[in-house]
Amino acid sequence: MSPAAPQFRPRVRWRRLMGRVFQGFCLLAGLISVGVLAVLLIHVAWQGWAYVNWGFLTRPPSQLNPEGGGVRPALLGTLWLMVLTALIAVPTGVGAAVYLEEYTRRNRFVRFVNLNIANLAGVPSIVYGILGLALFVRWLLGSRSLLAGALTMSLLILPVIIIASREALAAVPSSIREAAYAVGATRWQTVRHHVLPAALPGIMTGMILSLSRAIGETAPLIMLGALTFVRFAPGEWSDEHAFTPAGLWMWFTRALDSQFTALPIQIYNWASQPEDVFRQLAAAGILVLLVVLLSMNAVATGIRAWQQRHKLW
Repeated sequence: MSPAAPQFRPRVRWRRLMGRVFQGFCLLAGLISVGVLAVLLIHVAWQGWAYVNWGFLTRPPSQLNPEGGGVRPALLGTLWLMVLTALIAVPTGVGAAVYLEEYTRRNRFVRFVNLNIANLAGVPSIVYGILGLALFVRWLLGSRSLLAGALTMSLLILPVIIIASREALAAVPSSIREAAYAVGATRWQTVRHHVLPAALPGIMTGMILSLSRAIGETAPLIMLGALTFVRFAPGEWSDEHAFTPAGLWMWFTRALDSQFTALPIQIYNWASQPEDVFRQLAAAGILVLLVVLLSMNAVATGIRAWQQRHKLW
């Protein structure tokens, strides 16, 4: 006779105990992370709150009188950089995602492209800075301009936008496409009028995450040669410009070709100074950067919520 097989003992109590221990460990780790972040924010606000005022936002920085300086060039440079980056990266990324998800076949080449896009999403930002320096500054544009910075930042966030947009498009039920095809719609009409509106919340989420990453990046801008101390901002209006199409075009092209700085660069410059006043100014700059970031995210989230309510797109 064969020996009796050992009986399985589920040990339910032990499993429940270990589940509670793991749940408590995860909760403790989350509370510690949030606590550290709260301490850092409180410390930054304590150091820099006294300097955040209207004059700080409208004055250029000063080395001779640091207390009387501000972040106007860096703030305007950041706004220019983010607007141009969004105008370049979002249409390109969404268009690439639509093509890869809706128009291509699942073959070896498409799998190879998808693998490379996923790998590019994890490449360090300094590598994109080196690429932007070689491709845009030294080859295509020939200058360390605002446009070169925007193009480099677009390359940085493009993989994230493509991946998020593809996931949002893939989450749309296939029955929506089949219903559109059944009534005679073309593929582009189906994508434009049915698939894209249904996937827009996910696409907006990817855009918010990617722009939130881009606004705080410093390494690519340092590689591109963004100035650490400037007293001018891109797009400064002068008497040479007139409110005519030609004058506005001249103003816009000069703004794109001008040198620039950004809030992360200005904060880095202040934080590297030995005096305490510069550390306080750096804390004030961090607060301004956080306000810009949260405002940008709030606008994008509001647009997404409005679209979900009205369904006009």
